[in-house]
Amino acid sequence: MKTIASVGECMIELSEAGQGLMRRGFGGDTLNTAVYLRRELAPAEARVAYVTGLGDDPYSDELLAGWQAEGVDTSEVARLQGRLPGLYAIRTDANGERSFAYWRSEAAARSVFAGSEGSARLERLGNYDLVYFSGISLAILPAADRDRLLVRLAALRDGGRQIAFDPNFRPRLWPDLDEARATMTRAAGLATIVLPSFADEQTLFGDSEPGATLDRLHALGALEVIVKDGEAPMHFRVDGESFEALPVRVADPVDTTGAGDSFNAGYLAARLRGATMPQAVDAGSRLAARVVRHRGAIIPKDAPLY
Repeated sequence: MKTIASVGECMIELSEAGQGLMRRGFGGDTLNTAVYLRRELAPAEARVAYVTGLGDDPYSDELLAGWQAEGVDTSEVARLQGRLPGLYAIRTDANGERSFAYWRSEAAARSVFAGSEGSARLERLGNYDLVYFSGISLAILPAADRDRLLVRLAALRDGGRQIAFDPNFRPRLWPDLDEARATMTRAAGLATIVLPSFADEQTLFGDSEPGATLDRLHALGALEVIVKDGEAPMHFRVDGESFEALPVRVADPVDTTGAGDSFNAGYLAARLRGATMPQAVDAGSRLAARVVRHRGAIIPKDAPLY
């Protein structure tokens, strides 16, 4: 059995339900990936844990219960007295593209690695075969805790663990571009698997085309890089061999929330099962194509393909 830890923040999600009403759910990039990993891998194949912080309020209780109902291991979820989870609202346009509004400045997840209990939680990351995190996981942390996390992840890679990273750049979470570039570069350099979106990398690093992103990240030391680029071909490389593949096309997307997160889950699950890199890219693309046909970051387990 493989053990996987996904590190980051999950928030209360509000999505439009029509006539001025909102539907409440939950979502967050690394939580979305954890849930889809749990769905893709049988319990006998893997244990998937989520590493985050929640408050001691009823909404945090609901979030925890929802993750547990999905089969996600919540033993590394810190419950912090007097704190609350973050909140975000989604708006989607006629093409299924989304925009977000966030309320997260005091979210409990920011303190997941604080103090002696946080230090112990960092140490326990060594209990996992694969640790997954994102640029958002890093951006929400205080600088000192962010540094301690990166130091720990570098040591885990040196010890033979798999470290998977999605840069997932969100400008509003960073004080300036220089800090974001330095942190993302450091994180990508300690990861074995990097799963960026070209639009983010172009914005942050000025990459001219996906191949430039592929070259830059491999030069940092990543062993596997998959550059997602919307409906354009994905570029990926492993063992010095480069590939391209078109994503599964969806003619009528409803909501693209969670598309990249679900792709990452499908890809990682396939690789953990021994699939080749092209096979894993196809698996990730097929899962993402299903997700964007439904509203919300996490679709119902029995959601039809449409």
